[in-house]
Amino acid sequence: MAVYTHGHHDSVLRSHNTRTIANSAAYLEPLLSADAHLLDVGAGPGTITVDFAGRVRRATATEINTDALSLSQKLAAERGAGNIDFSVEDVHALSFDDDTFDIVHAHQVLQHVVDPVQALREMRRVAKPGGVVAARDADYAGFHWFPLIPELDEWLRLYRAAARANGGEPDAGRRLLSWARAAGFTEVTATASTWCYATPEERAWWGGMWADRILESALAHQLQRDGLATRDQLQQISDAWRSWADDGDGWYLVPHGEVLCRS
Repeated sequence: MAVYTHGHHDSVLRSHNTRTIANSAAYLEPLLSADAHLLDVGAGPGTITVDFAGRVRRATATEINTDALSLSQKLAAERGAGNIDFSVEDVHALSFDDDTFDIVHAHQVLQHVVDPVQALREMRRVAKPGGVVAARDADYAGFHWFPLIPELDEWLRLYRAAARANGGEPDAGRRLLSWARAAGFTEVTATASTWCYATPEERAWWGGMWADRILESALAHQLQRDGLATRDQLQQISDAWRSWADDGDGWYLVPHGEVLCRS
């Protein structure tokens, strides 16, 4: 795993805590079955994992360290999801035996890892014959918004620079098909889906969340530490996010690539 660019500040978790099967894994939903054992790589706060746990026989959640894993453990306990196992793992070298899981899933993970092809090879290795490996990642170069605000262009430039400095690939969505083929999958279904924010409530949430993240999250600290932006510059970007959120014409599109892979 590369350095996780977003970190786990509250301003980041405000976004991640809203993720469910419906808004983040609908492409996989038809393949969920009550007798399946599912591996959720990079579970984050666990909202998708817990959702999965209500649809499959057993789920296993992984994260890169115990602090990150504790987030999904806490949510599972709060929601009474007793059919989830937890394991600290490096997706490049999973500790599980070959042919263990019916479904192996990763949401917004491959954009952050050093070697996404090796990660997919490992996900393929631990999937049972006839099982499925599913991945979904955003594609930052494909983000679109209106009104056109120069500070948001700068935000995107800075984010992509920081992500690549950490060893990741922020434009992962468009690359998932090629990565899956390079990992040895012979049957890959590639699709796309989006998040769109246009109502006053959606703009207030998305814009407010990023207004805080650009000032307080691990990304903000990295940009200042590495001399890529000053605090004043980040404040200008934060103010631009709030201006966008307050604009009745505001519209924002986040595209994602998706793959369903079978050996």
